Amino acid sequence: MNKFTSFVVDDNKDALDLICSDIKTYHKDIEIIGKASSVVSAAKQLQTLKPDILFLDIMLGDGTGFDILELVPSIGSKVIFITASEDYALKAFKFAAIDYLLKPYSIEELETAINKAKKQISPQKPQLNVLKEIINNPHHKPSKISLNTVDKIQLVDINDIIRCQSDNNYTTFYLENGSRIVVSKTLKYYANLLSSLGFLRVHQSHLVNKAFIKEYIKADGGYLILTDSKTIPISSRKKAEILEVLKKI
Repeated sequence: MNKFTSFVVDDNKDALDLICSDIKTYHKDIEIIGKASSVVSAAKQLQTLKPDILFLDIMLGDGTGFDILELVPSIGSKVIFITASEDYALKAFKFAAIDYLLKPYSIEELETAINKAKKQISPQKPQLNVLKEIINNPHHKPSKISLNTVDKIQLVDINDIIRCQSDNNYTTFYLENGSRIVVSKTLKYYANLLSSLGFLRVHQSHLVNKAFIKEYIKADGGYLILTDSKTIPISSRKKAEILEVLKKI
């Protein structure tokens, strides 16, 4: 059995004690070499301790988990982010394409997070920047999204996305520069994520950025022509809703 070391950061004593207890009880292969309840305490200890896995609460009393990562940039740990159920925080993780452990968690969810952390590399800096931007500015609209493809993670300006198209459990992003990015998540996932940012689910298979709509054609059941000359059908049940939105553009 491979042995791993870990460090746990949470500013809630009960939550800190619980996760440490769960790790010791259910994950005998993970040794807890330190714990902290603040940015200052964690940063001091992590100057010398180099855990394989860092359990990191996002919101701390004297700052955020990002502050710790910035104070100890050479840490190199696999990070399991822990967050409460604030909507903006959950959305931030989705925009950044970073996994997280939601409090209160189940034993199964903890195991899933640990198994992923053991296999994956740490989040890349661009992903962390997206996450940090949204966490630190919850009332501002995100400007970028991380798209996790088969071979890499791409950071994309949301304003550059013309449309998204569904292919079963995959979604293809079409960008203004003509490139395409295929991601193994459903169109519904991205429709929920982008609907407040000017994207319209005009059809079961199509999500469109309003900024790239050129005109609406009434013939043949109704369809859109986008600025890249692509034609996108509108489903009959969506037509009234889409027409109402188009009147306001």
